[in-house]
Amino acid sequence: MPRIGINPSRGQKLEFTPARTTVAVLVYAPHQAGYFQNRLDVTRMTIESILANTQEPFDLLVFDNGSCPEMVDYLKSLESEGKIDYLILSKRNIGKLNALKIIFNSAPGEIVAYTDDDVFHLPGWLGEHLKIIDAFPNVGAVTGFYIRQRVAMSSESTLAFVNQPGMQTECGLLMPRKWEEEYLINSGRTWERYEQEVAGIEDIIVTYEGLEAWVSAHHFQMVCPKAVIQEVLGEMLPEGWSEAVMGRMVEMDDRMDAKGYLRFCTRRQTVRLMGNAISDEVAELARQSGLEVRAAEPVKKTGGLMQRLVQVKWIRFIVQGIVNRLYRWLNG
Repeated sequence: MPRIGINPSRGQKLEFTPARTTVAVLVYAPHQAGYFQNRLDVTRMTIESILANTQEPFDLLVFDNGSCPEMVDYLKSLESEGKIDYLILSKRNIGKLNALKIIFNSAPGEIVAYTDDDVFHLPGWLGEHLKIIDAFPNVGAVTGFYIRQRVAMSSESTLAFVNQPGMQTECGLLMPRKWEEEYLINSGRTWERYEQEVAGIEDIIVTYEGLEAWVSAHHFQMVCPKAVIQEVLGEMLPEGWSEAVMGRMVEMDDRMDAKGYLRFCTRRQTVRLMGNAISDEVAELARQSGLEVRAAEPVKKTGGLMQRLVQVKWIRFIVQGIVNRLYRWLNG
């Protein structure tokens, strides 16, 4: 086949250097009904809070895991406006682990600030995470929303580090009550369940190189050295692929801990969980950041005969089965 001319890119050099940090968002909204009714607003607040409240240089990567047309159109509009640097669109839901593998292998930065699509980022969030990564040794993950239960999960290496002679620590029930209330609301927990989960667990604040951090980390929002997650996922996916749609996230945390990586949370709260709907409080946080969003309408409990019927065990079983079938149908 004849060649006409020479490729004009030959011999040229890039004038672009990627930022140290790639902020990565994993998006999934298969439809706009039921659990996902308010997902577009929640995802919008996740992305817009990142854009509004991140002072440090970053590139924004968004991976859409087979969402509905409305979500894809929204993401494409952000990309066309130059707000998203890298937009990856999957035709189907490939599962969370597989999506994470693609995200961390695609991110150009040496640090990846990963988040699910239901996290509001407060002003200065990224800088607080990077301070810990840069100050503490061998950090695997830093998160911005403290969860007491996680002190006893995937934290053996971190506990061994803070329990060394000469380390400055503060232990006790130190978590503000308001943070606990926020966590319960956004995770859908009852106080009874929460109290069982945290029974006997004390909070730990460690001071290192003049910087305070909580001993605790999770996986729905985390700032990590890219190489750490690549190492862990490489072991979790020896064949390069997982058949699971969800799950194994705690295993990822455990493997990171077993390798000796430290896991912390920022001393001040730097992100907020939103759950699957915008609360009045998150709507106010958005307004303080110059963003506009309306809080979701509260779900009204039904009364009367229908409410009594669904409390009957066998009727509830049938209704739940129908709901599950509809969910699977809506998700293909």
